[in-house]
Amino acid sequence: MELPLTNVPKCSVRSVIQFLVAENVSVPEIHRRLVNVYGEGVISDGQVRKWKREFTKGRTNVHDEERSGRPSTSRVDDSISAVRDLLESDARLTLSDIVLKVHPKHELTRSSVYRIITEDLNCSKVCARWVPRLLSDQHKQDRTEAAHRFLEMLEDEGESLYDRIVTGDETWIHHYTPESKKQSMVWKTVDQSAPKKAKVENSAGKVMATVFWDNQGILLIDNLERGTTINADRYCEVLEKLRAAIKRKRPGKLSKKVLFFHDNARPHSANVTKELLRKFDWDIFPHPPYSPDLAPSDFFLFPSLKSHLGGRRFVNNEELDQAVITYFSQMGTQWYADGLGKLEYRYRKCIEKNGDYVEK
Repeated sequence: MELPLTNVPKCSVRSVIQFLVAENVSVPEIHRRLVNVYGEGVISDGQVRKWKREFTKGRTNVHDEERSGRPSTSRVDDSISAVRDLLESDARLTLSDIVLKVHPKHELTRSSVYRIITEDLNCSKVCARWVPRLLSDQHKQDRTEAAHRFLEMLEDEGESLYDRIVTGDETWIHHYTPESKKQSMVWKTVDQSAPKKAKVENSAGKVMATVFWDNQGILLIDNLERGTTINADRYCEVLEKLRAAIKRKRPGKLSKKVLFFHDNARPHSANVTKELLRKFDWDIFPHPPYSPDLAPSDFFLFPSLKSHLGGRRFVNNEELDQAVITYFSQMGTQWYADGLGKLEYRYRKCIEKNGDYVEK
């Protein structure tokens, strides 16, 4: 199977659309062909539809048109660099978060931040994180190697491998999380109009939670104090708490030698963190870069939690914390085991896709 082409110029993609429109090919078919050749994320179905309209109206230029009036100051190099730096430090940031963090040095709007991320940085969202839309060959190779390594370990150790795994990550939890589109769906008759849903943003009040878990349940939830940030020293403090929690809650697990899964965010990959984990004598699984789709917290635990919290409003951190604890405590052991068990499917799928993203 041939690998899809990557890093294709927008004008080349639009030229293909222009040609296929002239052949009266449908939008879904055009989109399917583009994805087959250039890979997932090359262009959205909506953008194909937009360019079909343009070419049908008689447009011949496949390049972006120059905008009239005062040139935009939102996307100069230093603004792009500022957004890139923020995403490298925390890939979970929302558009609104970024707008607030770059202000007042950079006067950016949500739409300009979105254009910087999707067009200048060529990123899209996977499992609620901003990642490169098109993975490089090296990234795909890293992902494939990690997949083979995990499957080899699973073949050697069998299902007991899951008994050694401990995984975790950080996530923002808001005092108010809007319902997802799926949650807000209602049944209606054929002659009824669909209910209108007002656009609602996440609340400003939020907590950064670091959650660690295994195939039996939650091991540790550590909430970041307001005004502090996750850095290597802070992360090491949390890891010390995690080790103590494992010793207390899972007698004998430490002697089996923990297989630790965490991503390569800066605090996780800092030298001081690596040294502490060496002192713990844990096996560290090499998580490939830009791979939230292969991280159990990102593809399983956090989406489930946030779906549960969708549409609920909390007045303070304490009320929110209790809701999180209650939710996790009511989930049975099998639920957590099933979540980790999805790793096998995802790594096999990753190999099938030659290292590309596994969305479902």
